[in-house]
Amino acid sequence: MKTPNRDLLVLVKNDHLNEKAIELELEKLNQLLFNFETIDNLCAAHEVFDLNVYKIHNNAKLLKKVISKKHLKPFEFLFNKN
Repeated sequence: MKTPNRDLLVLVKNDHLNEKAIELELEKLNQLLFNFETIDNLCAAHEVFDLNVYKIHNNAKLLKKVISKKHLKPFEFLFNKN
């Protein structure tokens, strides 16, 4: 697996962990994030408010299309459902 280019701040509660144990924890965390950060999960957690036609879209196919655009149309917003 390719190592992702990201900055992670990991706070360790136990001072007795050595470097190898910390590296193992970071690798596990990267694997979890790699598995969960998918376009399908992004589409499940977001919806598009299109105020031009006064509709809320949560169709995965449409969301993938909107997310792949470089710029959204005016009055088209991507919202997180949380």
